[in-house]
Amino acid sequence: MEASVTNDSEFGEGLKAGISIAVGYMPVALTFGLLARTTGLTLYEAVLMSVLVFAGAAQYITLSLIAIGTGAFEIIFTIFIVNIRHLLMSASINEKVEEDTPWKKAVYAFGITDETFTVSATKAGRLTTGYMFGLCLISYSSWVLFTGGGYIAGATLPGVVQQGMSVALYAMFIGLLIPSAKKSRKVFFLAAFAALINSFLTFAQFSTGWAIVLATLLSSIIVEWMMGEEKNE
Repeated sequence: MEASVTNDSEFGEGLKAGISIAVGYMPVALTFGLLARTTGLTLYEAVLMSVLVFAGAAQYITLSLIAIGTGAFEIIFTIFIVNIRHLLMSASINEKVEEDTPWKKAVYAFGITDETFTVSATKAGRLTTGYMFGLCLISYSSWVLFTGGGYIAGATLPGVVQQGMSVALYAMFIGLLIPSAKKSRKVFFLAAFAALINSFLTFAQFSTGWAIVLATLLSSIIVEWMMGEEKNE
């Protein structure tokens, strides 16, 4: 009985800790739903992507790849590269959470994002399964619900505005890139090399999807090699 009360308390604490994340997800998920509509996805497809993927950056990148007609394999491979950091985040959280059955770990591991990782990693002391369930549940629910809300809200916008929203996807990426590039030379060089390599591959008549995949991989390798050389000097 005491264990059940403790679990409920930890679950509630996780819910409270995730409220700020849920609120922060609201505008991003609404925008994703709206852009998914202008990209040509159905309501079912947009919501299902949030249900199964639950990764904001990956979903936005997927929309941009779908918009330019990229194949399924190239999309999956690109998203794998983008989200490979989740392996490290999950391994780190696993060291901090109490031992539990593998299926329970698998459930809350699905809910680990940059935001839920930050909140859980900075919490003092050991983490419980109940806390992780609460934290991930409220964050996940917010993302999925507001994705659907954004898609539905998009139907009320005039047709001209809906068509113009297709440009907003690229504007958003530029808006995210410029501040990061100003703060970090690595981000600047990554973006510059990726753009150059992608342009060269496109000129060489590579498919759009593979050009993006190869540009991402090659620019990452080149920049890491360059930065590594600088540190060693």
